[in-house]
Amino acid sequence: MSDLEYLRSLIKAIPDFPQEGIMFRDIFPIFQDPRAIEMLVSHIVNHINETIKEKVDVIVGLDARGFLFGPMVALRLNAAFVPSRKKGKLPGETLSADFKKEYGVDTFEMQVGAIKSGQNVIIMDDLIATGGTAVAAGQLVEKSGGKLLEYIFLIELADLNGRKNLTAPIYSMITF
Repeated sequence: MSDLEYLRSLIKAIPDFPQEGIMFRDIFPIFQDPRAIEMLVSHIVNHINETIKEKVDVIVGLDARGFLFGPMVALRLNAAFVPSRKKGKLPGETLSADFKKEYGVDTFEMQVGAIKSGQNVIIMDDLIATGGTAVAAGQLVEKSGGKLLEYIFLIELADLNGRKNLTAPIYSMITF
């Protein structure tokens, strides 16, 4: 079994969460298996090292599951980690961008100065559905003056076609 097949086997489908009609993909079993965590992080780092030609300065992890593996990837790349959080969760001056999810509307924020003008950035999250959260994070990178190199997702829900809304290359490890 390949690493991606193994990771896929650990992802659980939870119907009707957080509301009826949503098939939630639970990645937490990956984080209960140290071998799987290593596979996940190593796969992403290898992908970046093989495909991204510029030095990556910043990994942006999206609230909240992008926080689980984004810092580990950033550490391996000798890059900074910057969180993109839901409104009201970050101290100090922030930039904000609204987004629509498949089940609501929300706002992402990023601290002013967390990304410096001209820095090379990768946005990372556990899942892309409609692409709303990723679009908002991309707007925050743009407002900060960063250069968005790529979006990386553990899971892509292909039927929702969120990738059509994104303006940078996309890499999804597993597609449902």
